[in-house]
Amino acid sequence: EVQLVESGGGLVQPGGSLRLSCAASGFTFSSSAMSWVRQAPGKGLEWVSFINRESSTTLYADSVKGRFTISRDNAKNTLYLQMNSLKSEDTALYYCARGSGLGTSRGQGTLVTVSS
Repeated sequence: EVQLVESGGGLVQPGGSLRLSCAASGFTFSSSAMSWVRQAPGKGLEWVSFINRESSTTLYADSVKGRFTISRDNAKNTLYLQMNSLKSEDTALYYCARGSGLGTSRGQGTLVTVSS
């Protein structure tokens, strides 16, 4: 069974930073591309970032480019999202997803709230 468990969310002031983690199990993590997806209050799912299995390709939504960095540790079966210069519009439930786009499987999410 595919399991994706996100952590690291919380309340942060505008301009602050957070690092999200996603622990993966139930599939061969090192063979799978991964993505981060978010859902702001009252809105639909939004793709945020993508990383291929070798970490040689990373992609970002225009809204987070230059502020967020996706990475992975295949030895630890863990995906990361470093978020810097956070804005109020980054407030959302953040999910890690197996695959590209909105993914074929997602975790339960971790809540990021950016507010003063």
